[in-house]
Amino acid sequence: MVIKSPAKINLALQILGTREDGYHLLRMVNLPLELHDVIEIETLPYYNDTYVTCDELRLLSLRSNLCTRAVDAMRERFGFKNHFMIHIHKEIPFAAGLGGGSSNAAVVILAINKILKLGLSLDELCEIALPLGSDIPFFIRGHAALAEGIGDKLTPINPKHKYFCLLVKPEQGLSTKDVYKNCDSFPRLPIDIDKVVEGLESGDEEMIAANFGNDLYPASCSLLPQVKSIVEMLRHDGFPIAAMSGSGSCCFALTLDAKKAKAEQKKLEKLGYDAIFTKTN
Repeated sequence: MVIKSPAKINLALQILGTREDGYHLLRMVNLPLELHDVIEIETLPYYNDTYVTCDELRLLSLRSNLCTRAVDAMRERFGFKNHFMIHIHKEIPFAAGLGGGSSNAAVVILAINKILKLGLSLDELCEIALPLGSDIPFFIRGHAALAEGIGDKLTPINPKHKYFCLLVKPEQGLSTKDVYKNCDSFPRLPIDIDKVVEGLESGDEEMIAANFGNDLYPASCSLLPQVKSIVEMLRHDGFPIAAMSGSGSCCFALTLDAKKAKAEQKKLEKLGYDAIFTKTN
């Protein structure tokens, strides 16, 4: 079985507080992208272990850990003896705030459900996935959503438009743990998630631009000032819906003008940045 494993951006991310266990309570607007990894998965009938390979050697141990944990979680729940060969063709940048690892794990869970004909609903699959990572249920459902709680409570959003999306990643990544550790030292931003959702569903870009933002942005900029430079450059160049996704370090700009986005991509590539042109999905 060969399955696409999509990236996502957090168009808006608001921190509401902290739970007793230390997890931050969030409200986020998540948009899936056409940019994707490709997961190949097949059963190994005569083997006694599951194997994960990746064409990006630097990521192999990290990716294999999350994908094998996804297999183990399904095996623990259903007691099957099957093992798998899983190969990840990488396109989503690592340590970028685009959810690549969570997406890979979600695809493995979806694939096992189909291959073994377990017949589980999306709700049941999300229940199994959540302990592995709060982003994984979003990728299992695969739809633009308002995410609340620690990211696990999902309400579908129906954007009026598909946007062209320019992704710009500094060479250096950011540790999610480090960003969240530092975020409470900075004031919260004036974000109105409900207005962002309304703007998406009505196609009002001015409403989105006036109300979106990312409460992790100040902490990420303090750890990697290049993030701020990229966002400010995008906004200066005429992309008002430009920000950092998740905990970074990848930044994005959304627009309905493909020609403008591609021109900006060429400019950024000449400046030495890794710039990817894609779409919301």
